[in-house]
Amino acid sequence: MIVETKKYTEKQELIALYANAIAHPVRVAILDLLASQACCYHGDMAEELPIANSTLSQHLKVLKDAGLIQGDINPPKTKYCIHQENYAFAEELLSDFFKGHLASSCGEKGSCN
Repeated sequence: MIVETKKYTEKQELIALYANAIAHPVRVAILDLLASQACCYHGDMAEELPIANSTLSQHLKVLKDAGLIQGDINPPKTKYCIHQENYAFAEELLSDFFKGHLASSCGEKGSCN
């Protein structure tokens, strides 16, 4: 039996999950749109964003799988909103990641000489 040891910490995996989720401009635009209002229906987002409906669905799935948004399915409509708790956790995790690396590897003016 082969036992695979974990190569990354849970924190590293979560940082990668959230970073991947926001790594596309369409997903950033979706989050901006959802942050500007309480919730939004899929069809309304499709009218707002310059992408095909199927492409929007794929991007929403990435954000939902990462836990940054949640959907309320009430056929034939699906309403999405930001998952407040997970979004706040992702914000804290990513902020700490960048602050920690900047403070330890660069000088005052950001030069790494």
